[in-house]
Amino acid sequence: MYFHIILTERCNSQCRYCYEKSEREFGEKLNEKFKFDFSAPENSEVDVKELRKFILKDKEPKIIFYGGEPLVNRGKIVEIMDAIPEAKYYMQTNGKLLHELPSEYMNRFSKILISIDGDKERTDFNRGKGTYDLVLKNLDLIRKNGFVGEVVARMTISFSDGFTDLLKQVKHLFEIRFDSVHWQLDMGFYESDYDKKQVEDFIKKYNEEVSKLVEFWIENMKQGKVLKIYPFLGLFDSLYHNTKTKLRCGSGYANYTITTNGKIVTCPIMNCIKDFEVGDIKKSNPNELKEISVIEPCPSCSYFELCGGRCLYSNHAKLWPEEGEMQICSTIKYFIEEMKKAMPKITELIKQGLIHEDDFSYEKYFGPEIIP
Repeated sequence: MYFHIILTERCNSQCRYCYEKSEREFGEKLNEKFKFDFSAPENSEVDVKELRKFILKDKEPKIIFYGGEPLVNRGKIVEIMDAIPEAKYYMQTNGKLLHELPSEYMNRFSKILISIDGDKERTDFNRGKGTYDLVLKNLDLIRKNGFVGEVVARMTISFSDGFTDLLKQVKHLFEIRFDSVHWQLDMGFYESDYDKKQVEDFIKKYNEEVSKLVEFWIENMKQGKVLKIYPFLGLFDSLYHNTKTKLRCGSGYANYTITTNGKIVTCPIMNCIKDFEVGDIKKSNPNELKEISVIEPCPSCSYFELCGGRCLYSNHAKLWPEEGEMQICSTIKYFIEEMKKAMPKITELIKQGLIHEDDFSYEKYFGPEIIP
């Protein structure tokens, strides 16, 4: 089982698609849908002895440090890693404080996901001036100091920021030595940001970029290299092996979140919503947690067994109007159809021995949601 541990609600960034949108979000729709409890402390007050007792009931415990920005509370990271050496560790971070965590702890991470949106212009536009250079400086430093784990570039693509060059940005991230790339579309998470025409214009360009990126992926395969692009890997796995999927991020059945007061919820962004609480570390068994699934219209969709429902929070919250939700779904359907069209070419390259099935292997549920 994978557990996100929220170390703090504080963050040392003010990103356009997170902090800025949160400041503008004054809608009442969520209050009508969910019951909230904001009593949890800002920083984690989880007792590490209780955490250890809970976590080790799982045969293969996996811990993902999360925030806010988890490295703002790096003392808690050290405390937890000292107390639970048996766990496998991951982290989602903005990368600005990587240099502050001692190498003896940093080098124990299996994978880290760093929030970076592409080149310097794009990243600094969304995440603040100087972010790009600082992240790369810190990434070089931790590698120099012995970090050998996977570094995932976790992009956010917003329909409203004016950038639609997905191929260029993904290529850039591989060129600056990220091991893998995942991106998430900033669509359907805020009530106040929906603009039908703006979304429509974005989707047309975005879909074109997805097609170009698939071709780029295949061209690299012809040279014997399968780039680790998580949205592609997940769909390839399902299409190649003809398997069905649940929600691809694992939220609500393979991936849960431990809040700052020790309660257990289904997803990090649901940490204050009582409707999605499934237990707490003092009383619960990680092997017996309640499963929470996506609701209609997703389960009735013909693409559901490949998509899985995209996002548990978005699916339940339904913050965009129905026409907006359908626009989001159109990007997923297009994405899936482009992968279906690519499968004969990829299968042929496997038969030729230029690439191998094992080249597409990836770890599920540690952070990349697969479906953007």
